Amino acid sequence: MKKRKLLALTLAVSITAATLLSGCGSSSSGGENGQVVVYNWGEYIDPEAIAMFEEETGIEVIYDEFETNEMMYPKVEAGATQYDVVCPSDYMIQKMIDNDLLMQLDFSKLPNATEHIGEQYWEQSRQFDTDNMYSVPYCWGTVGILYNKTMVDEPVTSWSILWDEKYKDNILMQDSVRDAFMVALKLNGNSMNTTNEAELEAAKEALIEQKPLVQAYVIDQVRDKMIGGEAAIGVIYSGEAIYTQRENPDLEYVIPEEGTNIWIDSWVIPKNAQNAENAHKFIDFMCRPDIALMNFEYITYSTPNVTAQSMIEDDDIRNSSIAFPDLSQYTNLETYSYLGEEGDALYNALWKEVKSY
Repeated sequence: MKKRKLLALTLAVSITAATLLSGCGSSSSGGENGQVVVYNWGEYIDPEAIAMFEEETGIEVIYDEFETNEMMYPKVEAGATQYDVVCPSDYMIQKMIDNDLLMQLDFSKLPNATEHIGEQYWEQSRQFDTDNMYSVPYCWGTVGILYNKTMVDEPVTSWSILWDEKYKDNILMQDSVRDAFMVALKLNGNSMNTTNEAELEAAKEALIEQKPLVQAYVIDQVRDKMIGGEAAIGVIYSGEAIYTQRENPDLEYVIPEEGTNIWIDSWVIPKNAQNAENAHKFIDFMCRPDIALMNFEYITYSTPNVTAQSMIEDDDIRNSSIAFPDLSQYTNLETYSYLGEEGDALYNALWKEVKSY
């Protein structure tokens, strides 16, 4: 979902098969085994930051990766792999809270989080973590349209350009049920959290109508295809847009006028964590301003760490409307909500119809 560079395996980061992870540790409070088992998006952290954590604390990081929230959730729910720190997105955190999978955090052990994470991000988090008891913001951003100015000559202001037959086989869509339906729902003037069957049916029909124009449904590949000029238009996350613009100055990112998703990914500790003490240490370390800055510069996803924001030396990046937009100038921005088991089943069934059409 939100990934960039190849993970530098030469650094001291241990990536272990799930069958081995399940045997890690036995202490839920003290972390006597000196390990912390982390489950994060692919390429969503600077490996040097992990190496520094290991060196400074003596705690070994066992590191595993996932591609989507939907792939992550069943592994955490099953508990066969006992992760200590996980980094889900907003709506999935809400689902994990509702299903009693998360541990309440001890904020006395998270001084960097309480001091350096901006209040607006705690406020945003209350949409899925009502009392800010279970999660610590890690990265945030928007979803928009990335287009190549040498291949698209008209102003890009609306999601409707993704249905323009002029760009047949030059359109990239996200291979994600919520992101794909968000685009169609917003285009139709609906909430991206709707469970109204008529609205969802209309969005499904719009996606089916669009499908012959789509070159590919992608996750990571959108950045590489857009950088290489293999497509004219793509749906992309803002952090990826920053990176692609560095690589190809012909690319431009816009938030469509109909509105979009403003998302946030956060650190959480599963209830069955075997090394909760070390998990708190890991999260707090990642909230240290110098480490938050390292991670921002590596993955280019916006940091909620306001102290780290102020430390960004590049004026263009520090003042970037992509990295740190003035959200007050946009309307119809929403954060994904967990829709319940019935809502999930409805979206998944409709998405299956789109993909099989």
